[in-house]
Amino acid sequence: MPSLPLPILQDRLRNEVKQARTRTRHVILLDDPEVTRFPLIVSVTLRNAPGPVRKNGRVVENDTHRLVLQITQDYPFQKPIVQWMSEIFHPNIMNYSEGGFVCTKFLEEWSFTSTLSDFLRGIEVLLQKPNPHSSYASCICREAAVYFLSREEQAKKPGPGGS
Repeated sequence: MPSLPLPILQDRLRNEVKQARTRTRHVILLDDPEVTRFPLIVSVTLRNAPGPVRKNGRVVENDTHRLVLQITQDYPFQKPIVQWMSEIFHPNIMNYSEGGFVCTKFLEEWSFTSTLSDFLRGIEVLLQKPNPHSSYASCICREAAVYFLSREEQAKKPGPGGS
């Protein structure tokens, strides 16, 4: 796999983290702020990013979520390894207890020009618009898919007085 020369990779990552901090409202912390060790661990706390969680048998929105990105020395040719760390009830994001994997178009289509800022904005959209037609096969993700599919069906039904 190709890789960038280390000084260029370090500059790129510092710039991407700075850009992500500026363009989003999220808290982004590096385990190595100087970006000298790899894999680089990036801890992200998504703030004001509503997403579904299940509490006391009901699905509600939580505005704060946590995830960890692992960035290897092959970045940006290799996409970040993402692990969801907080509670979630989503067909495309596994709970931490089930592995914490995240299935998003931004990871599937990751390229040299992709950035951390773009990825975080994509996560925000995924939280708001789950895709129940393409869920993970984990128990909670399948339950979430059934829940969101039923909501889709209810939305298609005509309301009172409709045809």
